[in-house]
Amino acid sequence: MAAAGAGRGRLRAARADREQVIDVLKAGFVQGRLTKEEFDARVSQTFASRTYAELAVITADIPVERAAAKPRRTPARTPKPGVAWSTGVIIAAVVLVSAVLTGNDQLIYLAVVTVFGAAFATVGQLLYSRHERRFGRPPPPRRGPALEGKRVL
Repeated sequence: MAAAGAGRGRLRAARADREQVIDVLKAGFVQGRLTKEEFDARVSQTFASRTYAELAVITADIPVERAAAKPRRTPARTPKPGVAWSTGVIIAAVVLVSAVLTGNDQLIYLAVVTVFGAAFATVGQLLYSRHERRFGRPPPPRRGPALEGKRVL
């Protein structure tokens, strides 16, 4: 914790700072730099520490750049591509059965349109989830090409 050397040593540390120190200790333990007893003692010391200076002493002998844990990231909930397809097929099946039972030809066309709509929604969800897997975030909102770069009166 270089913050202690930058004049922040007497400032009170927050819970997030303690969690960061514990993450460094965990990484040091996994890398074999700390024994189980040292790890337990330092974690107890971390919870008892109140300032940045006290936290800096705990991790002073652990190389931070190698031991730093990756930041926690909550995974985004993405819709599963098969959901749209299966929902559309179920709706189309219900409409098709009702069309056959009632003898209505227009309901058959509605069932076909429902299947195509489900296929369209599935392709959209596949592209969306592919973008999230590739870049780790949802795609940016798109601007319409009609107004881009044109003056509106």
